[in-house]
Parts: sequence; C-alpha cells; structure tokens
Amino acid sequence: MATGVLVLGVGKATRLMRYISDGSKEYVAEITFGTETDSLDADGKVVATHDMSDLDPEAVIAAAADLTGDIEQVPPMVSAIKIDGRRLHELAREGIEVERKARPVHISKFEVSPTDDPLIWTAVVVCSAGTYVRTLAADLGRALGGGAHLSALRRTAVGPFGINEAHPVDAPVLLAVAEALRSLDRVVVGDDTAVLVARGSVLPAVDLGVSGPGPWAVFDGTGEPLAVYEPFRDQTVKPSMVLSTGSAG
Repeated sequence: MATGVLVLGVGKATRLMRYISDGSKEYVAEITFGTETDSLDADGKVVATHDMSDLDPEAVIAAAADLTGDIEQVPPMVSAIKIDGRRLHELAREGIEVERKARPVHISKFEVSPTDDPLIWTAVVVCSAGTYVRTLAADLGRALGGGAHLSALRRTAVGPFGINEAHPVDAPVLLAVAEALRSLDRVVVGDDTAVLVARGSVLPAVDLGVSGPGPWAVFDGTGEPLAVYEPFRDQTVKPSMVLSTGSAG
C-alpha cells in the first residue's frame, strides 16, 4: 500500500545518506475515516469502528490545520523503533504492546481534500524525518471524535529528490556522488585549500569562505566533492566527512 521515492546509496555515496534521510519528506496519502486498525494502516486488523457518516468537511480541514507545525507523535507499535533492545514490530507480532514516549516532529503541510466517498479523504503531507503519516491519519480521526486509518501512501519526495526523478527498482539510474549533497550549501575552494580539506584540516571559517550554521559541501575547482564541513569552535570549521584524498593522498 506504500509506493514512491526511495533513495539508495551505493559505494562512497552510502556515507552521505544521512544528509538525505534527515531531510523533509513529502507524501500523497489516502485517509479512511470510521475504521481503526492495529497497525494504523490498511494492512492491519480492524480494532474499532465509528459512525462518522456525518463528517463536517470544514471540521476535517480545521482538524488537519491543528496538526500542522511542531507537534508530538506517539510512534505506532508496528514500527522499527527499538525499546529495550527490541523492535516494536517484533513485540506487536507477539501481541505485546508497550508504552511509547511521544516524539517531536514538524508538519510543514497537511492539506486534506474530500473524495466522492465522504469517509475517504486525500492528503498532501510535508513533514520532518521521523514522522509517521499513519499516526497523523489516526490522530486526525481521533480529533474528529472517531477514528481513521491510512489506506494508501505514496512518497513523492525525499529531501531534494522528487518522484519525477524516480525509476523502477529493476531499472535503477546511478547519479553522481555529488548529487547526494545537493541540499547542502556548496563551497568551491582553490587548489591550496583543497589540499588542506582533503587532509581533514580544521580551518578558520573565513578561509573556507563560509558562515552560518552549516553544514557545507566542499568542492574543488573541477566539481569533485572533497568533504562536508561543519562549525567547530572559535570561528573555525572541521570536516564531518572527508570524501576525497585529492593531492594529499
């Protein structure tokens, strides 16, 4: 029931995946009101039903707006989160439910639209990493005095990678390593500085030509990615990752 964008790292690019996976996600979802499931989606078993035939469209839109911005979510039991060394989905399969702490997430967009079926709505969601759209759907149902579950989900973007760039898994297209850094501020350095960057040197921020919170993707004059730098101390910056030894190797 879930389709869409999945960004995979190969070789050297594997080390850069955190700069992609930590970014925002965009989804197109379908939410079915009146039915709750144990997994919060259509793959789970029905655990409760509610008569929500008189849903007020304005109330649905208002409730979705209330779930926008900085909110807290309780992760679903059917998830990969570990508690006391065990993944929640393993416990769920054994019929065990444990207390989960709410986690802060950010919902940039939660726009809902009705369909021909009054109990089925579509939604566009833009959210921070770690957000469960299933939980968002269930929370929306509860906010309206009943229940709901996620009946379809398509991820349309992961950070800067949109579905327009996606390819079938049996016909993958490899992008250049530098593409994994497209969401970071880009800095191009001269040959002398490139040697220091390739050595993993701590540098004055002014020498790298950067300011602000970072991180920064550092490239040489030929477009080769050298490293990712981040703020350090006393107006200096340090590499969080060195990608190329360059002439220092």
